[in-house]
Amino acid sequence: MKTTLEESKPEARTHIDTSRMNAGQRAALEMAEAARDERRNTGIAAGIFFGEPDFDKLLPFPKQSGEVHDQGDAFLHRLESVLDRYADPDEIDATGEIPEVLLSELARIGAFGIKIPVRYGGLGLSQTNYSRAAMLLGSRCGNLAALLSAHQSIGAPQPLILFGTEEQKAKYLPRCAKGEISAFALTENEVGSDPARMKTEAKLDEDGANYVLNGEKLWCTNGTKAGMIVVMAKTPTAAKPHATTAFLVETSWPGVEVMHRCRFMGLKALYNGVIRFENVVVPAENVLGGVGRGLKVALTTLNTGRITLPAACTGLSQRCLEISSRWARSREQWGQPIGRHAAIADKLSRMAADTLAMESIVRYVSAMVDRDKHADVRLEAAIGKLWGSEKSWRIMDDTMQMRGGRGFETAASLKARGDVPEPVERLFRDSRINTIFEGSSEIMRLFIAREALEPHLNLGGDAVNPTLPWKVRAKAAMRAAGFYATWYPLKWLPLGAGDAKDLLHPALQFELDAIARQSRVLARRLFLAMALNGPKLEKRQVLLGHFVDVGAELFVWGCTLAHAQSKVNDSSMPEVEIDKLVRLVRFFGKMTRERIASSYRHLKENLDAESWQVAQEV
Repeated sequence: MKTTLEESKPEARTHIDTSRMNAGQRAALEMAEAARDERRNTGIAAGIFFGEPDFDKLLPFPKQSGEVHDQGDAFLHRLESVLDRYADPDEIDATGEIPEVLLSELARIGAFGIKIPVRYGGLGLSQTNYSRAAMLLGSRCGNLAALLSAHQSIGAPQPLILFGTEEQKAKYLPRCAKGEISAFALTENEVGSDPARMKTEAKLDEDGANYVLNGEKLWCTNGTKAGMIVVMAKTPTAAKPHATTAFLVETSWPGVEVMHRCRFMGLKALYNGVIRFENVVVPAENVLGGVGRGLKVALTTLNTGRITLPAACTGLSQRCLEISSRWARSREQWGQPIGRHAAIADKLSRMAADTLAMESIVRYVSAMVDRDKHADVRLEAAIGKLWGSEKSWRIMDDTMQMRGGRGFETAASLKARGDVPEPVERLFRDSRINTIFEGSSEIMRLFIAREALEPHLNLGGDAVNPTLPWKVRAKAAMRAAGFYATWYPLKWLPLGAGDAKDLLHPALQFELDAIARQSRVLARRLFLAMALNGPKLEKRQVLLGHFVDVGAELFVWGCTLAHAQSKVNDSSMPEVEIDKLVRLVRFFGKMTRERIASSYRHLKENLDAESWQVAQEV
């Protein structure tokens, strides 16, 4: 009997029960399912949710070659020099503008074309080196991090590299690499995360040479400064009334108008706006990725680009750790530095452990992309975004709490009265968006849950789908019963991580065994939740969220162990530093166990029904 994650997946997509959905819900689901990646998600994160983590995908931890690493170092040195000389983050925050001289210098060193291939005028650097640059920017200025990330991670370069024709790449990538800013336009005023309700529409003219684009997009980051925008629009046909297509639109074309520049609590220099398209003539050759494949382009672009945000969050967390450590050493209360008081020491230790873990995820997912730019990283990147943004916000909040009044006071005010101008207040405002940007935490949990349930839905989804003939349902039920009769008992075996743990430091090997055991516990409990709830499980979003949190913690734990081991393997690392690192990683393991136990307690308490009822009454 086949029992592995990969073997359990049939080629065909499983039908989902839509009998109780209204037309809008059904359309949204059909669009989402049609745009899902058809490749088999067999990465380590999927294996963790299925109780079969493949640690060979994680160990040994992928490492850059010396030449590639040196290329990254050289660029980071140039970037840091430009930031030191031309970037004043507090001034940018105060004026709401990024100086033109800074933009020119960033363009000069290639910061707008970090991943664009050299043949198109870019630097051709790896995803890992791009993520390292995002860490540096995240530690300095959220506005610059957002500008360059929106341009390269979700703006024109990424979808052009992944989906563009050779003609499109030759025409537009050199412009992007030289510093022409790009943007991505998906969100609309009444749409949010539901593309089925999109109103922006493009109609092919009679001769078939051009599309006529009409609509309005909201919160288009970089939109008010962009020279080109990737625009998502409906291109309905009789067969596909909700089809969407991605278009590359130049803002200089007639009919493209910036209606409003949006202003926010933080990121004061974010060039984000409302963009209107009125009878914009778009050449048919500017379709990206094919007609009707717009949502695929959007989701794939977001999946790959999503790792940039946790990279910036890592840089932010490293900056917070530096600020908090300095404060803990220098600030005295009751006769000793506050870092020697248990309450502050606990915050510092958790900051340090979570920051190491955050960097570990970013480096691992980045390395996956470096191995294959079309790599299926949707689940790993989503976990990185969810976990990294939430933990970095906690670190930011703790930094504010530790600094007290000096955290709440602006850097300009601190400087004016002769105090150290730590920019905690600015960093705090700028970072709040991170759990919302590029998929809110709530949407990420639903996305991850859908991916985690995929193998189970493929095995047994047809059996509980009332829209299918009874013979089809019966056959599916028999197939699922045969599979789970073997799969489920195996998840009770007290097996460890196998030979993979031999690659770890002796003090860390039992940690990998713990991940393997916890993965099987998660798989069992998730399966039982499916058995008990049936099709209704998809509506139990709070319940699913707890399962997602457990799986995310296990994935992050594994990345942290593997990344730490790669540091231990560095022959230049002194023994005393190795001991400190091992102690930090083991502490992170205890934190992870604590968080997993908390998620399982929430599952046991099961307040979903009462929460729903109270919410409706409110």
